[in-house]
Amino acid sequence: MYEDFTVTDRWTNEPLHCTWKGTVVAIATRHADATDIRFAVNGRPVWIAMPNQAWVEQKRRTGYVITDYLAAQTAGRYLKTAIESGYDNGREMYTMTVDEVLEHADLVVREAGSTDKLPSLPVIREDERPEDELGIHLAGEPA
Repeated sequence: MYEDFTVTDRWTNEPLHCTWKGTVVAIATRHADATDIRFAVNGRPVWIAMPNQAWVEQKRRTGYVITDYLAAQTAGRYLKTAIESGYDNGREMYTMTVDEVLEHADLVVREAGSTDKLPSLPVIREDERPEDELGIHLAGEPA
């Protein structure tokens, strides 16, 4: 879905290859109440900052949590939308609002059909899930 995709820049018509690289809780790194999702866009680092309050609000509104998988997909969808709309201007960091996180998370789950169908991370090999490669299976992870 949105962990590894190509999108066309609205202004330059250049294809941009976007790949999820990692998720960092920004409290420790930036002293920010956010979770940062890192992507490489044609090799250039781009961070999507998602306010941690969105996790609280998602649980309050729906009874469900934002998983690591859903957070990465949500940030990727936001990045794709930003590039397609022309909002991407080469900045290194974009900050989502709580409402944007909830909206994009909802759309990602609708597109996937359920959170169980979200791709697992990290992407080690396209033909194999990381937990199969590593021999790790935790309760609650996508099957």
